[in-house]
Amino acid sequence: QNNTNTLGKVLSFCSFASAAASLRPLPAEVRSQRNAVFSREQARQRALYPRIEKIEVSMHGPGLDGTLLIMNRGMSTPLSCARHLTEHHVKNSALALVDGEPWPLHQPLTSSCSLTLLTFKDSDPTLVNQAYWRSCAALLGQVIETAFKDEYTVELLSTPEVAVTSGAFCCDVVLDPQLDSWTPSEESLRSLTRGAQQLIHQDQAWEPLEVVPSVALEVFSHSRCKQEEVEQKASQNPKGTVMLYRCGDHVLLSGGPLVARTGLCSQYEVTALHNLGQGSWGVQRRAQGLSLPLQLQAHHTVWRKLRQRAEKLVRATNLCFLPQTVVQQS
Repeated sequence: QNNTNTLGKVLSFCSFASAAASLRPLPAEVRSQRNAVFSREQARQRALYPRIEKIEVSMHGPGLDGTLLIMNRGMSTPLSCARHLTEHHVKNSALALVDGEPWPLHQPLTSSCSLTLLTFKDSDPTLVNQAYWRSCAALLGQVIETAFKDEYTVELLSTPEVAVTSGAFCCDVVLDPQLDSWTPSEESLRSLTRGAQQLIHQDQAWEPLEVVPSVALEVFSHSRCKQEEVEQKASQNPKGTVMLYRCGDHVLLSGGPLVARTGLCSQYEVTALHNLGQGSWGVQRRAQGLSLPLQLQAHHTVWRKLRQRAEKLVRATNLCFLPQTVVQQS
């Protein structure tokens, strides 16, 4: 009788687990829902400027001081301005300064302003380096989220803001409990690297969208972890907003500006996937990688040494939220 009761409980549990799994939306459905909300809000914001209004953009930088561009309010972006200059500015610009504040290249300009286009070869590339490291981590998260079969859940946690001098960019993740005992092989890391290189080859834009928390909460309605991160980031922002980005069909929450496009990455390698132990959302892992931008290349012997360093665990006390730190040029 006891054996029968025990078996009945096991079968009931299995049925419950199976039902829960069947109710859980597939990753493709989650991505589709996030995209739909992002596109709807993007269209709403664009509709705020029904009439073409002109703004003056005063360009700054080598050979550009005194250049004045007449652009369209709420439509033109720093990249639009670059296209009025030279192909060099279009290809090499990674980020912008608008009235002295960091500004994504694809974010519309809403008033007359001063504009500086930033590259990796500027005399002080600190802001660009910081945005690049953050973008590489975003790319890594995008690859990991789609690397596993649909029956496995993947929860991307808040991305640790780590200095370039730490040797690796990071992406924290909780995988499906069925994978708790999984140890990634070298081939697994190479497979993730190939996934990242495909996205780099596609040269996809990181589209920015500043939103109020209610929109971001709807975007991440299937992730309680992300919803908590939205609430935290909104509370820390004087404007009460959060910044979303979209790359292909992947929508993410970012603690700072990203560079313009995946094609700005050149050498890129996933170097490690460390097990950090049990966290608030399950077994937490830290994926790490190493990359250099298109304008900066390293000889293979130098790269090998950098890679060895990037394999070591980067210590970042990221218990879902980490204050931003200033990234210095390595």
